[in-house]
Amino acid sequence: MPRVAADLVLISHEHFDHNHVQAVAGSPRVIRGLREDGKEFADVRETVEGIRVVGLPSYHDTEQGAQRGKNVMFRIEVDGLKILHCGDLGHDLENTNFHEAAYKGALKPDILMVPVGGHYTIDARTAELVVNRLQARVVIPMHYRTEANPTWPLATVDEFLSGKRNVTRVGHRVEATPLPSYREIWVMDWKEKGA
Repeated sequence: MPRVAADLVLISHEHFDHNHVQAVAGSPRVIRGLREDGKEFADVRETVEGIRVVGLPSYHDTEQGAQRGKNVMFRIEVDGLKILHCGDLGHDLENTNFHEAAYKGALKPDILMVPVGGHYTIDARTAELVVNRLQARVVIPMHYRTEANPTWPLATVDEFLSGKRNVTRVGHRVEATPLPSYREIWVMDWKEKGA
């Protein structure tokens, strides 16, 4: 996998597959959703070069983090867009243990990046509940099995897409303007064409 340069890196939780900053080229500003010990939520409210980032506490499982720990969703506001990246969200947002302030901060994103593969995160059914509850305009599914990880115990994106008509395959880059007036699902390629 080629190294990609970044200006900003957001770390939702301190698992090895989500905090490997050394894999990113350049000298990015790193924002961690959890404190250094990885056990407590950090109070993330920062603006970096015009990009507003707010951390929203959540969990990596349905047991308040007892199985897989804490997770931070990031609300990113840039150029008038509100993007919500759910990280490794492991529960429905109706969970009584979910932080009410975090839920309010998560409502009505323009773009919602949500895990759909299950096993380590929410599955397709729960992702659908999250999508409907948050009322996102654009949904980008993530954290599912692809050809790059064919033996992982995750579902493919197809389960989440089943029965949906508003699906667009957008390649590996997206332009967020203009946004659709009704909900669309944008499926990104996991690799560049011809790579």
